[in-house]
Order: sequence, then C-alpha cells, then structure tokens
Amino acid sequence: MPSSHETSLLPVFVPDTKVWLDVCSWSVAAGFPSPAADHTRKRIDLNEHLIRNGDATFIFKVKGDSMIDAGIYEGDALLIDRSIEPRHGNIVLAVLNNDFTVKRLHKRGGVIKLVPENKIYPTITVKDGEDFDVWGVVTYNLHKLY
Repeated sequence: MPSSHETSLLPVFVPDTKVWLDVCSWSVAAGFPSPAADHTRKRIDLNEHLIRNGDATFIFKVKGDSMIDAGIYEGDALLIDRSIEPRHGNIVLAVLNNDFTVKRLHKRGGVIKLVPENKIYPTITVKDGEDFDVWGVVTYNLHKLY
C-alpha cells in the first residue's frame, strides 16, 4: 500500500444513469462580467461529454499529494480510461509491484519512469524484474471547488 503522502486511488461507484445539464451558448469571461442570455441553448449528458469508452472508464478518488503541481489534489475524482494506449507524457494510473499510483509516464529509450508532479517526491524508475503495468490513462480530473 502506498504511504499516505503518495497519490493513491480508491474506486468510486458510478451509477448507470444519464446526467443532463444545460449548456449555455455563450462563453464566460474570467475577467470582467459580461451580460448573459436568459435561456440556455441545448442540453448535454455528462457521460457522453466526459467518457469516451464507458465499458473501460472508471472513477477513482485521489489520496495523497504527489500530483498537486498537475492540479490533482486529495479528494479529487479521476476518470481513468483503460482503452487508451498510454504514451510518454500521459498521466496514468500505474501498478508497480502490486501498488497503485498516479504519476506522469516517462517512456524514452527503453526506460520507463513514473514522475510525480510535486518536487518533494522522487521520480520512480521502473527496474527490470519489477511487476509493472499501466492500468489506465487519466482523462479528466473532477475537482470540487466549494
């Protein structure tokens, strides 16, 4: 089990129901306020918007702080897609010697590293003979703001 300061994950149950939200037809300024229309223009289902492959997508809750410089904080919910081929630079859910961890994947010249996004933690170099697999690629971070 990863130590408490590592970023580890806990599975979250996702019900198989549609979540419909109204989508506004205007952009929102992050500086000065702009007038808003009285009505929205269309509705979207968050499942269709956030999930590329429902059978291969899972949500995990983050525990730890090793990815805070990537904007991933303790308590965040990560959408992880197992159908995406992991590539250099992706943030992934990896399994190293039976421990799950979220890190940025570094794959160059036959060397595989798991890079934290918090400078207080060291990069992990995967050594020959270690049990390693990329469980899935992180596609979204659902970060609560209130």
